[in-house]
Amino acid sequence: QVQLVESGGGSVQAGGSLRLSCAASGITFSDYYCMAWFRQGPGKEREGVALISREGMTTYADSVKGRFTISKDNGKNTLYLQMDSLKPEDTAMYYCAARGGQLCYFSAFSKGMLYWGEGTLVNVSS
Repeated sequence: QVQLVESGGGSVQAGGSLRLSCAASGITFSDYYCMAWFRQGPGKEREGVALISREGMTTYADSVKGRFTISKDNGKNTLYLQMDSLKPEDTAMYYCAARGGQLCYFSAFSKGMLYWGEGTLVNVSS
């Protein structure tokens, strides 16, 4: 059984930092081409935040470039998202996702072999 479990969310003031983690079981990171973080804010649609390919290539949403860093530890089967200089508009539920196969871009996470975590809540106050 595949499980993705996020942790590290919480409440922080604007300008602060948080580090999200996603622990995976039932899959092996090195077997999966693409790992990603998505978020869904209040009244908003889910959006891609950052993704990392099997080879370690990263992609970021324009809104988080220069502030967020995605990384992974294949040995620990864990995905991370370091979030710095947080803004109130970063408030959202953050989800970890894994996609099997060759495609590694945000829109590819609408189809194919996909696994999602339950999410962790990030609240940034002004």
